Amino acid sequence: MHRYLRAAAIFVFAFVVMSSAYAQNATFRVLAFWTTEGEVDHSDFARQAIEFYTEAAGRDHFEFRATTDWKEMNTETLAKTQVVVWLNGQPGTAEERAAFENYMNHGGGWLGTHVSGYNDRSTTWRWFVDFLGGAVFFANNWPPVPAMLHVDDPTHPVVKGLPRSFLAPANEWYVWKPSARANPAVKVLVTLDPSNYPLGFKDRLLSGDCPLVWTNTKYRMLYVNMGHGDKVMSTPEMRTLFENSLLWLGKSAN
Repeated sequence: MHRYLRAAAIFVFAFVVMSSAYAQNATFRVLAFWTTEGEVDHSDFARQAIEFYTEAAGRDHFEFRATTDWKEMNTETLAKTQVVVWLNGQPGTAEERAAFENYMNHGGGWLGTHVSGYNDRSTTWRWFVDFLGGAVFFANNWPPVPAMLHVDDPTHPVVKGLPRSFLAPANEWYVWKPSARANPAVKVLVTLDPSNYPLGFKDRLLSGDCPLVWTNTKYRMLYVNMGHGDKVMSTPEMRTLFENSLLWLGKSAN
């Protein structure tokens, strides 16, 4: 028994030392927000993404931490953070939203995935709609299905190493009206390939331009539509996309 306790203590000590080393050598700090509430598929993705980014932090030399406490969306915490990630939710109070607005208006970094960007015509947080490039949710396919994606700008760091077209795992694909592409400040990096149409079975996407990954160039931000279910991070292309996205935002902070 004592031998097992001693081994456990050594493991904990080594983990703390390793974590401290990562923190000391980190080129940037990331704080990921998520929630266990809402759709199970969204929480499953969040857990998968947290595991992936925890591993990536070691090889890419950044500090990564995840929390379900959205009260950490405050001025003091954000001042120590170079990139904020929303995995499956949004801040719910006026104070949290104001802190985030101030953070982004002063050069903060944001990576949002799937449902974290959701808004519709009843949304009262107008700043966030503008921040997202004016994109308003219009429709989605159902059930989640794989889809071919098209890289719009192969020279951009976010899509470095990706083929011009590739198959993405099953996801719930969002269509936006107006589309973010209509905003001259928005740069679209990945689009749903038109060859997918009609897409879905119960709810089908039949046609139209469907941006999936974009940045509003007025901010240091990136939105990625993928984030539904536990298969999203299952391919090399998707792992490359998500890793590139965080590194691009983090390195641009320096």
